[in-house]
Amino acid sequence: MLSKSFIAVAALSLGTCFAFTHAQQPAPKPLTAMPYTPSLDVTSLDHTADPCVDFYKFSCGGWIAHNPIPADQAAWSVYGKLANDNQQFLWGILEEDAKAANRAPVQQKVGDYFAACMNTNSIDALGIKPLQPGLAVIEGFKTRAELLAGLGKFDKDHIGTFFLDSGTDQDAVDSSVIIVAIDAGGLGLPDRDYYTKTDAKSVTIREQYKAYIEQMLGFAGESPERARADAAAILKIETALATAQLTRVERRDPHNVYHMMPIAELTKLAPSIDWTAYFAVHDAPGVTKLNVSQPAFMKAVNAELTTESMEALRAYLRFHLMTGAAPYLAHPLEQANFDFFSKTLRGTPAMPPRWKTCTRGVDRNLGEALGQEFVKRTFSADTKAKTQLMTEQIETAMQQEIEGLDWMSPATKQEALRKLHAVRNKIGYPDRWRDYSALEVKPDDYFGDVSRAVEFENARQWHKLGKPVDLNEWGMTPPTVNAYFNPQMNDINFPAGVLQPPLYDPKEDDAPNYGNTGGTIGHELTHAFDDEGRQFDAKGNLRDWWTPEDAKGFEDRINCVRDQYAGYVIVDDIHITSKLTSGEDVADLGGELLAYIAWKKQTEGLKLTDMEGFTPDQRFFVGMAQWACEEQRPENLRMSAMTNPHSPGYARINGVVSNMPEFQKAFGCKIGQPMVHTPTCKVW
Repeated sequence: MLSKSFIAVAALSLGTCFAFTHAQQPAPKPLTAMPYTPSLDVTSLDHTADPCVDFYKFSCGGWIAHNPIPADQAAWSVYGKLANDNQQFLWGILEEDAKAANRAPVQQKVGDYFAACMNTNSIDALGIKPLQPGLAVIEGFKTRAELLAGLGKFDKDHIGTFFLDSGTDQDAVDSSVIIVAIDAGGLGLPDRDYYTKTDAKSVTIREQYKAYIEQMLGFAGESPERARADAAAILKIETALATAQLTRVERRDPHNVYHMMPIAELTKLAPSIDWTAYFAVHDAPGVTKLNVSQPAFMKAVNAELTTESMEALRAYLRFHLMTGAAPYLAHPLEQANFDFFSKTLRGTPAMPPRWKTCTRGVDRNLGEALGQEFVKRTFSADTKAKTQLMTEQIETAMQQEIEGLDWMSPATKQEALRKLHAVRNKIGYPDRWRDYSALEVKPDDYFGDVSRAVEFENARQWHKLGKPVDLNEWGMTPPTVNAYFNPQMNDINFPAGVLQPPLYDPKEDDAPNYGNTGGTIGHELTHAFDDEGRQFDAKGNLRDWWTPEDAKGFEDRINCVRDQYAGYVIVDDIHITSKLTSGEDVADLGGELLAYIAWKKQTEGLKLTDMEGFTPDQRFFVGMAQWACEEQRPENLRMSAMTNPHSPGYARINGVVSNMPEFQKAFGCKIGQPMVHTPTCKVW
């Protein structure tokens, strides 16, 4: 099981898994150079739309019409297309590294991992053989005591989620310290709400999930009758675990997931597990205290482990072992996993071609090794310098905005500015690359490569205990088309992958670049002061540095945004859950305002001219809107409504510009038109 950070980072994109293929297009080939698309694309416009009525349609209508969702995608977007281009370029690199002689160590590891993944004949020939040792361990748990004693080692040794999530993290109250943390886990469906909602669609999905469980257990050798009974028992266990979990909205408050306690108190919550032995197995002996993010969930885990039958508990472990490993096994298991999680839940018709699966796998498990290959071919010093300057200008704009707030007291402003000036900017790639020399990668052992990579990452995370926090560490790989803010690190991170055309184009004028990438930078910076990020101070510590009056002023303003976005429909009659999306919505709004201020400062004194039928201000806003051009399948939209903290693309654009007088002036929008929101919402 992979360790993870339990305080969420705030990222820009929709979080969908991006790649590109389409039945009507020729078979793709590895790219030897990145393709070029301008940062303001006039072919993406829809001139039949009135920008003051629906600016998103005006900016993106043409793009949507000419970019149908590929068969292997649940959604498709400008971000997704660039991510696909990056992957196709990485494909070319990996094919070279898989075959080249006299390879550097980095090239050997990424090349051999890719080669092993591409060897589907070998993978298919093994069937479920790679899981036989794990299945044997499960069958060896003859008594409850044996299962409880062996749970920690089983969790460490196998891919999957088994009752809970454990790992290491920065202490929320003292971000300089790495602690042990336990979080809720153990579910097969994407969110607790899939188990608790009673509408017809949710009931149907649970029945489909149960059928998938039966299918997986059948692969493990169970008879149809036994698999049917075990599937019902597994769903019962998972429902009990889900019911005890906090909602996603509740988890947005970091205080709700911070409960430091001595290990003796954890033992009172879940006495069935020998926690000292559990952590010793994970090479973390001597743990005396830890963060238990959801104490009520641990009580539920204990109840399930002590009251469910041994047959049910073994079946639960068997299924989670199977489903966790299925993407890395023979085609029938991989297909079954895809059919439920991608086709049923997200509406994706077809599996991706193998090269995409393998490129993503290398990026996921050897990301900074592959990132070195990507960066040296795509990311120039000039791009890094220009985006660094843009970042500094946007931070200056944020300072001016904070200083000018009429609702914030001087004491809180002082703390806000201290935090702003402490933000660390990470652009392109890490200053120091991760060392993978201890990870063994073989060109003919795909499942072994995956297992060793997971074990390597688990060990890397657990070995952080007792060591200083590495402030230079990144949470995304360099080719990633995304960006994020980490409240405990107090840093903003922009991988090289997101600083490529059409999102950032050094050949273009400043207007679309600041509208697009500048807005992204401002978005991540604003996350430091959204409803979650504002609760952390300049050192990344969870601390209330707001006066009560200022906190109320913030809540009043963010509630204006929440009320507005709650009116937007995601799909059918499902509206945005604005308490879930408000952090991203506020970041979108604040980020674009900061980018506009920075762009005006950058072009101060210059004589700007109209281009392609747009004034400079109009080019800024069209450039801003076109990063969000997208289309999603209805199933994916339903899933996003429950799990995604980002609003749909149309809301992210129209919701922002309707609150910006600068946009309304640029396009001549009048009060009463949809792109003039009343009242105007503004937080920062």
